[in-house]
Amino acid sequence: MISEKIVVGEGTEYPLNGLLTLPEGLSGPAPAVVMVHGSGPSDMDEKVMKLTPFKDLAEGLAERGVASVRYDKRTFAYARELMKNVGKDMSVWEETVEDAILAACLLKNDPRIDSERIYILGHSMGAMLAPRIDAEGADAAGFILMAGSPCRLEDIVIRQLGQSGGKGLKGKIVELAKRNLSKKFEGLYEMSDEEAKKKKASGPVTLYYFKEMGKKTAADYLLESSKPCFIMQGEKDFQALADEDFAAFRELLKNRPNTKFKLYPGLDHSFVEAIYDDILYASKEYAAERHIQAEVLDDIAGFISGN
Repeated sequence: MISEKIVVGEGTEYPLNGLLTLPEGLSGPAPAVVMVHGSGPSDMDEKVMKLTPFKDLAEGLAERGVASVRYDKRTFAYARELMKNVGKDMSVWEETVEDAILAACLLKNDPRIDSERIYILGHSMGAMLAPRIDAEGADAAGFILMAGSPCRLEDIVIRQLGQSGGKGLKGKIVELAKRNLSKKFEGLYEMSDEEAKKKKASGPVTLYYFKEMGKKTAADYLLESSKPCFIMQGEKDFQALADEDFAAFRELLKNRPNTKFKLYPGLDHSFVEAIYDDILYASKEYAAERHIQAEVLDDIAGFISGN
């Protein structure tokens, strides 16, 4: 395995540190993936407490002949600058999409990479954006969607908020927050962009962020695409749900011969062995060091190789 420091978006306003990971002993151009983060600020390893899923993926895929690019997310490296420069106009384009397209272009311009076999690998919210990234400029060979959803982001946020209440006073507070947020989202797609930009959803994030993303979902982009797709889901995931999100993907693309689905028993949102299966224990779930299992890596490499 060879790791090289790279910069995604070099020469732009928001250059991002990253790593290009290559298989050792290349005899010809290698297939590759661009890794797209989930929600929130995240470093290039997508580190959450003791878990580093993107590092696991990069190293494991390199051992199986697949190169990769991973990089710090823009909101991780430039949170203050983004709020100052973009503010209420912030959308997933500035946060995620543009940088993933730049990363794909970086790979296409590297002679060690097979430019016809570059895939977008999205995790969580990154999986929801992968088909859009392809359509808006990455022009990838296909998609690997890990723990994603064809639903709108606001629906997922409301659902997860409802899951996190528990009993007693905390449960009542969370239920009130859920009702208040649900009310904010009412009529979202009838609002003008300017109206949505004036209304806060949570913290500095405005309703426009949700509206801009939700006007065309992963489902819409996938139905417009004929590219190969591998949809992966951990059975014990309490953020993306097997019986809702994964099931919805299955139904949406059930007649698509070049689409593969796989549910992994006992694995969580990060595709490591689950300890808990309740969102109330999320902090404990991510506090124990574990690594992505060989089966997951084998399946991704097999999908890319066409097996």
